[in-house]
Amino acid sequence: MSRNDLVELAKRRGYFFQSAGAYGGVSGFYTYGPQGATLKQNVENTWRERFQVREGHREIDAPTVMPEPVFEASGHLDTFDDMLVECPECGESHRADHLIEDNTDIEEAEALPIDEVEALIADHDLVCPNCGTELAGESVDDFNLMFETNIGPGDSSPGYLRPETAQGIFVEFPQLAEYARNQLPFGITQIGKAYRNEISPRNSLIRTREFTQAELEHFIDPNEDEPDIEKVADVELKLYPADAQEEDGTEYVYKTVEEAVEEGVVHEWVAYYLGVGKQWYESIGVDMDRFRFRQHLAGERAHYAADCWDAEGEIDGDWYELAGFAYRSDYDLSKHDEYSDDDFTVFKQYDEPKVVERATVEPDMSYLGPEFGGDAGAVADELEKLAERDRAAFDSEEVTVEVDGDEYAVPTEKTGFGVEEQKETGEHVMPHVVEPSIGVDRAVYTTLIHAYEEDEVEGESRKRLALEPEVAPTFVGVFPLMEKDGMGETAREITDDLRAAGFDVTYDDSGNIGRRYRRQDEVGTPFCVTVDYESLEEETVTLRERDSTEQVRVPIADLPDLLGDLRTGETTFAELDAPAPEQ
Repeated sequence: MSRNDLVELAKRRGYFFQSAGAYGGVSGFYTYGPQGATLKQNVENTWRERFQVREGHREIDAPTVMPEPVFEASGHLDTFDDMLVECPECGESHRADHLIEDNTDIEEAEALPIDEVEALIADHDLVCPNCGTELAGESVDDFNLMFETNIGPGDSSPGYLRPETAQGIFVEFPQLAEYARNQLPFGITQIGKAYRNEISPRNSLIRTREFTQAELEHFIDPNEDEPDIEKVADVELKLYPADAQEEDGTEYVYKTVEEAVEEGVVHEWVAYYLGVGKQWYESIGVDMDRFRFRQHLAGERAHYAADCWDAEGEIDGDWYELAGFAYRSDYDLSKHDEYSDDDFTVFKQYDEPKVVERATVEPDMSYLGPEFGGDAGAVADELEKLAERDRAAFDSEEVTVEVDGDEYAVPTEKTGFGVEEQKETGEHVMPHVVEPSIGVDRAVYTTLIHAYEEDEVEGESRKRLALEPEVAPTFVGVFPLMEKDGMGETAREITDDLRAAGFDVTYDDSGNIGRRYRRQDEVGTPFCVTVDYESLEEETVTLRERDSTEQVRVPIADLPDLLGDLRTGETTFAELDAPAPEQ
């Protein structure tokens, strides 16, 4: 199935379509139709169950608008950029690295420096996709992707639509740590909207300006906490490490989670969540033959990530990012600790108090004041920090510290340096963060395109979405064979009963039964129930499975329980049609 085929099917069957079509549409924004909204919700619910409930984490819901200081601390104001090149003729803006990837054999051009990107545009004679004008010699510039807004009227405060849901978790860490009784490890999840002012949105749900993220921030003590690898030890991972990419090859490394950790291929915490992630993607119907984990190259790694692997899906030979699994170390919490007025550490109590030696300084301010003037206080602060990290610096007659790029030499005798024994009952720990970040819209897109199949039934071609029952937006269709002799009334009663039992049900009495089956096959409905004359006499119905088109007769009274077992996987359709075992 091509991307264009999916876009056409999605619009026709109510999955998704470009927003504001009545006004010409707006690039990078999509509306989910009745089928798509339910599919998206089902995908989110399965994510919650796997990444939150089963892992023992908790969820929050933070605002989508946040004040500017949050993004100063996080680094997004300075580093959250893409490379933009503008056509000198038509004025169309393009993402420079995408132009290179689309028109050359070069992959991951995002990791390249700007001057190299400019050279590649010239070397390959790349032109504007809109009007064909040559782009050689045009400057490539950093473009910050955040949407800016104002908070409040009048002298309002600058703010931004969040470019990721993660910051809403990080800035609330002091309060969230209290809820966790200051006990590490603990995890916080969030599913919500994020916004990025993409230079050139494309590929429908793959690159949009408004999208939904499902993120987990798992806070750990890096010196003590280890993942329970046994839970996912045997999950096999298809890995594409950085060194393989740098050799211009496509040689994959196949390792179980346990092997990847033991051999040092992947950080243990990242490997754990790669295992969880693969299980989840497989459960929602992503084709594992078109799925891999690719390690970020050094140049493309986000400013906060010590290491990162992307889950990627494949369509027609092209790979695209589905999720990022990053080890963010203590970058985020240390930055907010530095910029804010709160404490972003966790105090860990010792089993027994410890006596430790601590270096201290009590600078002679009567010397520092006249000597360094307004910088005296900053010099004193730097002396204190230096004593904590490097006592040996005070062994000589003079100590040198740096303040705002200037060096200040202080006689050691004026620093008041000393070493004292202190009794400590615990220590403050700056947690590290492990982050699985899932693009929900991309998961929906991949689930749809990987589920699309064409076959032949009774000599006729058929299109179907082989969606997993757990995520299918309509679980069962109910049809009267004909709208006569009470079949319609019985079918509507069954519909009401199944809806009351919690199933997404569609009722259809339009057209012949074969055509109704085909409609539900194409929309992805796993099962169909048909009421016929035998239903009126025997109180049974025909239950049809989408993929095999096989049919069995089942009692009407058993339908809710039977369909529930089919949805959870406790029963398979093949078992319904199997002969009863001999007694």
